[in-house]
Amino acid sequence: MTDNEHETGQPERRAPARVVGTPLSDAAASALPDAAGEDHDVPAVPGVVPQDERKARRAERIAALCFTLAFAALVAFLVAYVRFQVGGLSATGVSHVALGGTLTLALVTLAAGIVIWVRQIMPKYELVQQRHPMASPEEVRAEVADTFVRGAGESGIVKRRLLRRTLLLAAAPLGLAPLVLLRDLDSTGVPAARLHRRLGHTVWGEKTKDGKPLRLVVEGTGQPIRAADFNSPGGILSVVPQGYEHDLNVLAKATVILVKFRPEELKSGTNPNWTHDGIVAYSKICTHVGCPAALYEQTTHHILCPCHQSTFDAADGARVVFGPAARPLPQLPIGVDEQGYLIALGDFPTPVGPSYWERGDAEARVRENGGHS
Repeated sequence: MTDNEHETGQPERRAPARVVGTPLSDAAASALPDAAGEDHDVPAVPGVVPQDERKARRAERIAALCFTLAFAALVAFLVAYVRFQVGGLSATGVSHVALGGTLTLALVTLAAGIVIWVRQIMPKYELVQQRHPMASPEEVRAEVADTFVRGAGESGIVKRRLLRRTLLLAAAPLGLAPLVLLRDLDSTGVPAARLHRRLGHTVWGEKTKDGKPLRLVVEGTGQPIRAADFNSPGGILSVVPQGYEHDLNVLAKATVILVKFRPEELKSGTNPNWTHDGIVAYSKICTHVGCPAALYEQTTHHILCPCHQSTFDAADGARVVFGPAARPLPQLPIGVDEQGYLIALGDFPTPVGPSYWERGDAEARVRENGGHS
């Protein structure tokens, strides 16, 4: 006779494999003290004041609600990213509000749930840190391990299944959000395939319904401008394309400032073939971050952007003379029609406004075309 089960024919008893995320068995969980320190006859730790169990259960439900709201908000964030596509001012605004609102709600509710968990469920105690040698002896290591096990029990991560599961539920979409946002780096998809066309060109290169070039009209009034009427050197006007006076999406890129010069005041940086009788047209969109550059100093011929003080020399092709802008304001080719009104002879030779990924390709094509877009 032997006590070996294999020899007696009795089946071997094996503990079932534990799946990650499931609670410990009763035997393993009994080694962890609960928040009250009473369920498993674990002696109370001096200085530790457990939370009232009734209040802790109420806080548990509130924290679980916060985690559930965080999960719902993160799912809404992913849906909003796919649903609300950018491409215009109004669509971009809606997208920003949806993405910012849902992500803010998710982070706030997730943080609130964790704070409630720590402050109203875990026990309160004071810690005194004693100075000790850097090398930890074996008894200290054992104490750290014991503290870790006790802390796991005090947190309720094993005992309170609802908190554990809702926390994991809330954190799962948060880890996927950066992967979804990486899609913005791809400009080959739809509608990103039309990104270069939207950013690199304006309506100034288009024609009217009867095939004529667009006239320059005064911003705000829509009044066409005769070159003979804009004849005071030092004068400046803010103009927009005719027919698009109230289209904010178009005006965000196509707004232009006109400056009147004496012929002798123009320098080599200004393309004389794109001027008319000393009238020069430049993009009003600052090449730094896109603010309206519309302050003008007549004595120095400088255009100033009020946002970050980028300064451009209007007499010399709007080159940068001061500030963070890295490129001059693009010059718009202008002329006059048979009635003497100022018109656009084409689009800007280079993309207007701040930099973007494909801007270098657009400027390279301009150089290949001899300076024309």
